[in-house]
Amino acid sequence: MRISVITAVFNRVDTIGDAIESVQQQAAVDLEHVIQDGGSSDGTMDKVVRLADERTQVVSENDSGIYDAINRGIKRATGDVVGLMHSDDFFANDNVLAKVASAFADPKIDGVYGDLQYVAANDPTRIIRHWRSGQYEPAFLKRGWMPPHPTLYLRRQVFERFGLYDTSFSIAADYDAMLRYLVQGQIKLAYIPEVLVKMRLGGESNRSFERILRKSREDFRAIRKNGVGGIRTLAAKNFSKLGQFIVKDHTAK
Repeated sequence: MRISVITAVFNRVDTIGDAIESVQQQAAVDLEHVIQDGGSSDGTMDKVVRLADERTQVVSENDSGIYDAINRGIKRATGDVVGLMHSDDFFANDNVLAKVASAFADPKIDGVYGDLQYVAANDPTRIIRHWRSGQYEPAFLKRGWMPPHPTLYLRRQVFERFGLYDTSFSIAADYDAMLRYLVQGQIKLAYIPEVLVKMRLGGESNRSFERILRKSREDFRAIRKNGVGGIRTLAAKNFSKLGQFIVKDHTAK
């Protein structure tokens, strides 16, 4: 089984090195790292080229946003399983993809996900938010549940049957896609009950109050489009995040 890890990047010279090295350090798995650069001008590509190895596939070209870039990366990927490594993120340990591959040994499994930690941008050892996703149940969708997108790996057939990311969403195409795969596709997920990925705080959807409002509007459109509820689902989705900021003694084994 080959796993394709997609990284869409634009002007992230300070963090792209950690993302690349995190992928390269994954043990005991056949992988390729598909890097889709949007025409960076800050030295990102210089660092990518310097760190690339034989498993790295790099293209730099203009795109119309992060989801267009991800779609381009997925189309280039050759793996049986596809997941993401955002340019600000890194794996929690060197055995994450080996555990993902092990879960996919069950042919009935269409997707694998785990838990996510948000860490301080200037101190990745400091945990700000711990997202314990738990086992998936279809009824959870009306409560705003979703698997942490950076931890989700899907078989290639899921994209081929149910489509890529809808680029009419500028912020919430990941939520829309996951709802589409779970509702329309009724895909079967396996949960790995541990932290798989660490994300530096300050993602695209949280950079300003205006973007937070736009994210909520797009979330609501995805909820209605996929028939999983209405305003109560949106409220539950937002309120469910509050408990994730009560960080106890979480580990990232």
